[in-house]
Amino acid sequence: MAAAAAARLASRAGWAVAWRGAGRRRVPAILLSDAARRFLAGVFEEDLFRGAHRVRKRVVAWGGGPAVTLEHSAVVVSEQQLLDRLRPQSGDVRDGAAWVIRTVPGGGDEHRFGSRIANVWRVEVEDDSACAIESLEAGWLFLVPEGGGSGWLLAVGDAGLEQSGVIRRMIRGRGAAAGEFPAYPKIAMPLGGAGWLGCGSAAMAFDPICGDGAANAVRQAILAAAVASAALKGEDAAALIDHYQKRLKLGFKRHLLLCREYYRSGGEGAWWRQEVAALERGIAWCGGEASFAYRLEGYELRRI
Repeated sequence: MAAAAAARLASRAGWAVAWRGAGRRRVPAILLSDAARRFLAGVFEEDLFRGAHRVRKRVVAWGGGPAVTLEHSAVVVSEQQLLDRLRPQSGDVRDGAAWVIRTVPGGGDEHRFGSRIANVWRVEVEDDSACAIESLEAGWLFLVPEGGGSGWLLAVGDAGLEQSGVIRRMIRGRGAAAGEFPAYPKIAMPLGGAGWLGCGSAAMAFDPICGDGAANAVRQAILAAAVASAALKGEDAAALIDHYQKRLKLGFKRHLLLCREYYRSGGEGAWWRQEVAALERGIAWCGGEASFAYRLEGYELRRI
């Protein structure tokens, strides 16, 4: 998502763009609120979600309270579907590129704030229109329907379907495990250097509990493309990279603060306290508010 957005925006700004794909496994299902959907459609200037499955209800059973069913408006798409529509028309990577925007992890030191792992299962669902989230003694479950009676179950921490009192009743059957991934927030440092920027997965990973990973990747790409464009126009590269790193670090801190509220309210056991403590360490690591030399106006950076 970050690579596609950065390539699209840099090309729109008039720069020659080269694209190199990575063999990373695709996320099977992305749940996007209407606000996130409108944001992405505005950036890419096209309807990316034609034919996408719609979710109209959200069932919440959190912190030991009774289950509550809320109205919800969101779409579910696979990452591959989005990338098939977003992949830019460009040549292979050329030697001597003035700027490289890296979106694949592997550079810099990773700072990790948590230990939770998410396991993914393919499931059959009772109601195609309802997603659900449920906290358990030592973790949480998230159910995403994708239409046609099927969906995906995300189990974070030591959370099993047999412990569930809500989501278990929303599922008809479960297939084999579809994989696992780290579900804790992490950030790589540095986020930029001479002629390069880290963006998307190469910059940070978010906890899926907040559901804003795709939109955040595109926000990072907007800023990355603006930084590279400003540098190519003669702005001081070191000052631009400093601004980029501060902005992304601030966004990461806001994510940690939001996660902390979820984990504080999810449960009172040792697992929940452990994950809250990790988030507190991350918030302290991010430091206080920063001053900025630039502001983003549309898709371009301007000196303040």
